[in-house]
Amino acid sequence: MLNTTLKDRIAKDILPQVQSPGQYIGGEWNAVAKDHRAVRGTLCLAFPDAYSIGMSHNGLQVLYDIMNRRDWACERVFMPLADMEEQLRRHGLPLYGLETYTPLARYDVLGFTLQYDLCATNVLAMLDLGGIPLQAVERTMEHPLVIAGGPCAVNPEPMARFIDLFVIGDGEKALPAVCDAWIELKRAASSLADREALLLEMAPRFPFVYVPRFYDSPRRAPTEGWSGEGPGVRASLGVKPIRQGIPSQIIPAVVDDLDAAPLPTAPIVPHVECVHDRIAIEIMRGCPGKCRFCQSTTIKRPLRFRKVETIVEAALAMYHSTGYNEISLLSLSTSDYPRFDELMRRMQATFRPLGVSVSLPSLRINEQLREVGELLTTERHGGLTLAPEVALDDMRERVGKPITNEDLYAGCRRAFENGFSRVKLYFMCGLPGEREEDLDGIIEMAEHIARLGKEVTGRFAAVVANVSNFVPKPQTPFQWNAMQRREYFYAAHSRLRKIRRLKCVEIKCHDVDTTLLEGVLCRGDRRVGEAIELVFRRGGRFDAWREHFNIERWLQAFAELNIDIEKILHLPSPAPSPLPWDHIAIRQGRGYLEREYEEALKTSE
Repeated sequence: MLNTTLKDRIAKDILPQVQSPGQYIGGEWNAVAKDHRAVRGTLCLAFPDAYSIGMSHNGLQVLYDIMNRRDWACERVFMPLADMEEQLRRHGLPLYGLETYTPLARYDVLGFTLQYDLCATNVLAMLDLGGIPLQAVERTMEHPLVIAGGPCAVNPEPMARFIDLFVIGDGEKALPAVCDAWIELKRAASSLADREALLLEMAPRFPFVYVPRFYDSPRRAPTEGWSGEGPGVRASLGVKPIRQGIPSQIIPAVVDDLDAAPLPTAPIVPHVECVHDRIAIEIMRGCPGKCRFCQSTTIKRPLRFRKVETIVEAALAMYHSTGYNEISLLSLSTSDYPRFDELMRRMQATFRPLGVSVSLPSLRINEQLREVGELLTTERHGGLTLAPEVALDDMRERVGKPITNEDLYAGCRRAFENGFSRVKLYFMCGLPGEREEDLDGIIEMAEHIARLGKEVTGRFAAVVANVSNFVPKPQTPFQWNAMQRREYFYAAHSRLRKIRRLKCVEIKCHDVDTTLLEGVLCRGDRRVGEAIELVFRRGGRFDAWREHFNIERWLQAFAELNIDIEKILHLPSPAPSPLPWDHIAIRQGRGYLEREYEEALKTSE
């Protein structure tokens, strides 16, 4: 059911005026276009960032494949770049799904994936361009059900005013269930039924569904912090149900058998160059580690695996359906896969004769790293990526990352012996209890690896140390900790650059203001949503992109709305102080986070 009228207008009036028009035309290899009149329901998966980023996201491909295997028409939409948005508004045309050029307002369900907090204003821009009211309470039965999931949904409060329904946990299980239930309720409803009545039916049906309008989140006075001090603070922070039968806590959906979860054996091949032009296969979900700063460690549990045979067969099918020459094996810690050696040898035996390389974007630094070098190929890349996070042993104990420098250096040496010439390292600064020697250790480690390269190959290895700024993320043991202030991060970055000696070592530090805004958006309550809307109306878009980011616009909005970012970010709260996201559960329970927080305090004494 192609909307030829809209397609012709887009092709004639808009595409000649924008850069990279291939990202707006649809029709890619392996894309699925169905007749909307012949399916049970219609869903548009919305990725609130550019096409080149969204089409690199494996989760989007997985959910697209799952829903199109069913009696649904599942399509895609991405945040248009500035020139495309301007043209759509100038010509009065709506944002549309790529497969059939259907305006967003005409789908049964519009599903956003919230991967990065700084994409919040893009969500609003896409709703507005699609002809959908920004605030959930203003929508009628004529509008699609607007849902959202992803890692940012573990604190849904900043986006609560814009989303009808959040799905928490694994999308493979949650998305089909929610879509089917919504269609069932709509078809059974009388002509007098309203949207709120249907949502009231949805809320208690699934333990992983959160409908914000049925929960009360009283505003926190600007002078009150999150530390439990002052009158009425405990009452102000609790997010509680206000309707009978609504669950007080949301339990994440979990795919118990990952191997049985379908893989997209015919993923869409983008028209334009993307961040990752390759086959991606998730081989394992969850992480055996207990890093106290890592949100993925807590929200992705339990640990689940796919079989070697499943992975190899799926990779071969994807190769034949796409023609890509690189396969990336995804997980939080790929080398912890229990049959890692067997998997790598099978992949190499299958794909090396085809000229296809196998990459591992996530390797744990342990004794197994010593053996990884000989199992990897260096075609097209020649780089090894590792995440030591911190450089000294006592700080590793505090953050819960049990690795050793001995294993790291042995793994790098073996990689150099097998043809690798570059190493990318990921560190964090601003962690609780950080000292100057922890920062100095980052440079010492990076330069030691560079010298290892010279010992093995006769030339210094190129080493890039990427240093991110610590944010105490929701649903982690460090969620009660304070975040360092702007001045601290600037001083830390300056020290790192000053003490570096080898030119072959490059230091890349994340932008400080971007990190501080990320902290507010991920740790805030519902009042932060007012700021998101205000910034959107003042032109905020693509805040994750340096060329579009404007911190002053955000600071002004926070000031006008009396949102005290000092208390959101920089005042610690001793566990078990209440937090705005306590109604969203993790599998291990809040008690686990409290125990790990207390354990971290003991290691610092």
